[in-house]
Amino acid sequence: MNESAGAQPMPLSGVTVIDCGQLIAGPMIAMLLADFGADVIKVENPAGGDPLRSFGKRRGSVPLYWKYLSRNKRSITLALNRPEGQALFRRVVSAVQPDVIIESFRPGTLERWGIGSDCLSELAPGVILVRVSGFGQAGPYRDRPGFGTLAEAMSGFAHMTGQPDGPPTLPPIPLADCVAALYATVGVLLALRVREASPDGLGQVVDAALFESLFALLGYQLIEYDQLGLVARRNGNRAPTSAPRNLYPTADGLWVAVAASTQSIAERLFAAIGQKHLIDDPRFATNEARLEHVDEVDAIVTAWTSQRTRDEALADLIAAEVAAAPVADMADLACDPHLVARGAIATVDDPDLGTVRMPGVLPQLSRTPGAIRRPAPSQGDANHDVYTGILGVAEPELRELRDAGVI
Repeated sequence: MNESAGAQPMPLSGVTVIDCGQLIAGPMIAMLLADFGADVIKVENPAGGDPLRSFGKRRGSVPLYWKYLSRNKRSITLALNRPEGQALFRRVVSAVQPDVIIESFRPGTLERWGIGSDCLSELAPGVILVRVSGFGQAGPYRDRPGFGTLAEAMSGFAHMTGQPDGPPTLPPIPLADCVAALYATVGVLLALRVREASPDGLGQVVDAALFESLFALLGYQLIEYDQLGLVARRNGNRAPTSAPRNLYPTADGLWVAVAASTQSIAERLFAAIGQKHLIDDPRFATNEARLEHVDEVDAIVTAWTSQRTRDEALADLIAAEVAAAPVADMADLACDPHLVARGAIATVDDPDLGTVRMPGVLPQLSRTPGAIRRPAPSQGDANHDVYTGILGVAEPELRELRDAGVI
């Protein structure tokens, strides 16, 4: 475990979060807050738990994605889709007085269950309700099922991704979920700051949509379309803004990435590959010229890299201060000395896996760093702490709730 937070209080110590999110985006917001000290109570349906427990690969019966996104959390079981569960949830909110509640149901679901934003703000006036959905709480698309795949297709991302002569390409990771989670986490921190500075101490709603979050990431393209009528096209691994920028093959069947994003790097690259004279050639003298002759530029760089192994090419390029890197896979990254030295790979003691490596806490803060304080919880591991310790529910009632499938 990362115990580096030691002497200093963590930035979000004293903040309580109820995480009713499912799968990726909502739980990721809660994980980011938990990493910096928030007490996160994860709400899971007693029938099967969070769908994240069935998402992705397993080692035996142990869900691995769950181990990452659920670190630093406690779990309670509660059937929010049942009237008895909704009544119990209102009791939890009233007793806990959470600072943040995260939900990722289809818009209108909480209202239908009688636990919408108006109800929650009455029970806990300072609560910040984070509502994650595919298309947001308003607008003509709000009622559509909203998964990251749809946002990745609709946002413009898939249209511009892939080879020029190939089809649009979706990312192999839940990109829209993760981008929305980052925007939403910023929203939570802003709302906490506003509440802290406001005499009324009231919370507010953070409306986080996967579609517009990924769209916002591509914002410069809207300006280009608005002002120049340009629609981004697929460029493979090239960039429309600078050249050379690509992945180049090496003699051992591997690849190196080169990004000559500034004139000085382009000049150093040409010198490193024995083609210093190219900088005086009008076809390659400027970035604009190189973009016009990008096929020729890439052919020159490829001819050089193809005669060397990846390590040989990288050694020469890095020595010449060219922006170059290997195309690494996870086997490379798991023991990357830079990631290890910076603590970007954490080793967590886990009751099911023994130890497990996962990405460490980001961002790194010099004085009040975050920490991985506990592994992902077993289902309902905090039921007693919350229902008995906080709500004061007696054992006979707990048994009734368990027997009825409410918890």
